Amino acid sequence: MESVLGRYRNLVILVGVLFLQVLGLATQVKRGGGNDPESTRLIRIWAVGAISPFERALVWGENGVGNLWHSYFYLRGVRAENRQLKNQIEQMRLEQVRLSEDAAQARRLQGLVAFKEQFISRTVAAQVIGSSGSDLSRTIYIDKGENAGIKRDMAVMTADGIVGKVLVVYPSVSQVLLISDQSSGVGALLEKTRLQGVLRGTANGEVVLERVMSDEQVPVGETVLTSGGDQIFPKGLPVGTVTAVGNGKDLFLNIKIKPAANLSKLEEVLVLVEKQERQATAEDNVRVRAADILAQRLPSVPDKPATDANSVSGAAAGSTKPSDSKSATAKPAVSKPETKSATPASPMSPTPKSPSSRTNTPSSPASPPANPQPPTTESSPQ
Repeated sequence: MESVLGRYRNLVILVGVLFLQVLGLATQVKRGGGNDPESTRLIRIWAVGAISPFERALVWGENGVGNLWHSYFYLRGVRAENRQLKNQIEQMRLEQVRLSEDAAQARRLQGLVAFKEQFISRTVAAQVIGSSGSDLSRTIYIDKGENAGIKRDMAVMTADGIVGKVLVVYPSVSQVLLISDQSSGVGALLEKTRLQGVLRGTANGEVVLERVMSDEQVPVGETVLTSGGDQIFPKGLPVGTVTAVGNGKDLFLNIKIKPAANLSKLEEVLVLVEKQERQATAEDNVRVRAADILAQRLPSVPDKPATDANSVSGAAAGSTKPSDSKSATAKPAVSKPETKSATPASPMSPTPKSPSSRTNTPSSPASPPANPQPPTTESSPQ
């Protein structure tokens, strides 16, 4: 190595000087003009051109490895997951069919027992004009009374939930007892567990649900609806949500309810003036089971004809009728084929019946009429 450097020492020094000179010129020379602020030095352009191919190769390799991971290794468990999801879809379809059948059956049973449901038919909007102003009695006054068709014990509600019932009715004003009052009582039930109880107010203005056994499980946050047992509020109206559950008196739970309607900020309410009851009807387009279709297609045993028992008596009656007619009419009017047709009709004859013997003899063209008349066409004038 030293011999090569020593032999080409001057050439190496010349190349090094030229490289340094070119490098110095590249740092000074700018592309685009010296006064242009956006001009770029030549050394930067050369450096970018030399490093860009390596960067492209590095990015291409990185993208290739990422695509391989996401396209193969990451998707190895997709087939098993897809199979599991298909099984879940099939199970959900079966569950949906079962639930639809149960719903159709429930509607049919409702129609059978003449189950009646209450629906809100007509309401009257009223404005709150005052309150009791006492902690012992929680009531409000509305600007509608007897003149507007309001009566005692009518339900009062808002769009959020129930408020109370009409307590006293005046000609133009009515007093409403809120559900937070101690003397109020509303039939209520829990939406999920379907447990029923009585909604009452307390002395401090809270609303509690009573008459629920302590061995029942009532989750916090469950929705409370009206049960319709008080004959004032229709079934299914929102009451509130469960906020706390504790032990009460006499083996009952103490369930605190947050009313759905804000009872302290009432401005407009609706009075339920008229309720409509209608009978639940079953759907006509009920699915037909495959067993019913198959039973319709299978051959069935025909019923026993009712004429078999009376065939013998009918034949005997037929054999006696010609004798009666024979005695009633004259002898020249009775023809010989009549006696032959009556003979096979007797049940004791061993000879099989022929189709010709079953025909009625008087209707055959070969038998002469009973009272023959002389033809009128033969007499010609002389």
